[in-house]
Amino acid sequence: MRNRLAFTIAAGIALLAGCSTPSNHPAPAPAGTTSPTPAAAVPRSADDALASRDARLTVTGVHLEHLPGIDRVVYELGGTGAPGWQVRYVGQPLQDGSGTPVEVAGTSILEVRILGSAYPWDSLAAEYDGPDPVTDPAVPGIAGVYGTQVYEGVTQSFIGVRADRPAYTVTGDPARLVVDITTA
Repeated sequence: MRNRLAFTIAAGIALLAGCSTPSNHPAPAPAGTTSPTPAAAVPRSADDALASRDARLTVTGVHLEHLPGIDRVVYELGGTGAPGWQVRYVGQPLQDGSGTPVEVAGTSILEVRILGSAYPWDSLAAEYDGPDPVTDPAVPGIAGVYGTQVYEGVTQSFIGVRADRPAYTVTGDPARLVVDITTA
């Protein structure tokens, strides 16, 4: 009887220890910046990053930029805290909540999930109400940026990329989330 109780307690402690830090999504290390910024605003870079505990962010704008060797998608954010994110290529874009397929132009599709999102009445920021999809002929590698819908604390968006799964990087700070997609 004592052996079973000791085994049960040991198994419970091991299970809780294994859940305390997700091994497949470690906390991102701060990346360097080109200008001094407060510690809370240091950009972070990874495919996945956790939002700050106080995050209540709303996408207030989306725009595209073409730079040497990259096409950039910028999600402007309003509210409080720092965003988290999950970004990856998907075969079939599906809308969160309903599972409805989303029509996205392009050869490859990047799903962007902005963690720490809030509805405008919670973040006190005016939500983006521009075109959907966002396009810019001066940014040739991006077919369009689709949707910025919030569902259960996550803003979901899709980027239609004209190339076959080019490399990308993601950085974020409290004011924006940036996805840079290689064009060369």
